[in-house]
Amino acid sequence: MGGRSSGFEAKTREPLIGRKGVVKEEGVDEEYNEADKKRPQWYLRTVFLISVSVVLRLGFFLWGLYQDANMDLRYTDIDYFVFTDAARFMSMGDSPYERATYRYTPLLAWLLLPTTWLSFSFGKILFAAGDIVAGYLILQILKRRGVSEARAVIYSSIWLLNPMVCTISTRGSSEGLLGAMVISFVWAFYTRRYGLAGLLMGLAVHFKIYPIIYVPTILLALDKGPRTILGQFLNRDRMTFALTSFASFSFLTGFMYVAYGYDFLHETYLHHLSRVDHRHNFSPYSTLLYMGSSPAVTAASGIEASRWAFIPQLGLSGFVIPLAFAKRDIIKTMFIQTVIFVTFNKVCTSQYFMWYMVLLPFYGPAAENIGKRKPLVLSAVLLWVLAQAAWIRQGYLLEFLGEPVFYPGLFWATMGFFIINCWIVGLFISAM
Repeated sequence: MGGRSSGFEAKTREPLIGRKGVVKEEGVDEEYNEADKKRPQWYLRTVFLISVSVVLRLGFFLWGLYQDANMDLRYTDIDYFVFTDAARFMSMGDSPYERATYRYTPLLAWLLLPTTWLSFSFGKILFAAGDIVAGYLILQILKRRGVSEARAVIYSSIWLLNPMVCTISTRGSSEGLLGAMVISFVWAFYTRRYGLAGLLMGLAVHFKIYPIIYVPTILLALDKGPRTILGQFLNRDRMTFALTSFASFSFLTGFMYVAYGYDFLHETYLHHLSRVDHRHNFSPYSTLLYMGSSPAVTAASGIEASRWAFIPQLGLSGFVIPLAFAKRDIIKTMFIQTVIFVTFNKVCTSQYFMWYMVLLPFYGPAAENIGKRKPLVLSAVLLWVLAQAAWIRQGYLLEFLGEPVFYPGLFWATMGFFIINCWIVGLFISAM
């Protein structure tokens, strides 16, 4: 569990200073840092990786256009039609919430206004561009952590060349844009631009509420060393980050409330407190939510799963993990927080996996030292994929063929995926 601190360091700890005055990443030895002295092979350079990433997404995008035009099963995500419909309502001077099931900030619909006059596919290009921006910043952060360009390119490929990431963004999911916001915040924080980091944090939380779980991690990491309790808590960096985060979130949220009223608050935030969505849901709560969707069942049991599901989720991701690991490595702590948040969320779809995949490359240097644990790590990856496949099989039987597989098929597939994710979280924690 222990180990030397790396990455974001509390200033009470001695940082690991490598060449060029950067903080060295745990697990990156001098052999890899020596690679900085010579130019890496052409296929291990930043420009090549970014170029391939752009071409890869272009290929997925063009295939999507072909599939939509020629096949019964559409490539475009149903949520993209919701986004663009909301943008169309907005372009006519109406509220985006005139579109049923639009559960997002109006900022997203504003960004997609060009879909009403330029191209319907504008949003897909924007989301894919978010992927690229996030990947580029991942590269820069890794290099600042003492990783050579060649190694940084390899680790960043986990995100930039990931077919799941490419597919989700080019289908029209906004998670790539959110990933860019989160990594931009990490970059700003890592370069000690705490005011900018706060502004970006406020933007990310406004855009989608879950990044708020990172706030305790950041605040805990901004200790200033031995002072009075009050002086240590109210240090300049911590106050700068806290105030700019609050100001950014409050301004955006207040502006949207003035423009769109209670509809904005309810659809964007409050709806998720009581959300019941048992379709396409990897969550261990899915079967319980399905049964609880019947008023008769809820009345008989007196229990609403959607109300209390947040307790273990936020307790672990928002408090326990930050308290345990925030002062060791902020980026890795954020990754573990996000995996737990998604795993314990009452709604869990494939798009949510992108929330932690964007932070996964920062575990790359630690993977260099797995040694005898390599079979264990490979087994974890294989089981994660197989568990998804088992769930998708049951989901297909239920939603496409109409077979009653909620129990035992879908239930045990869901629980198996949940247990495997919990085990994987343990592996990542042990690598801290």
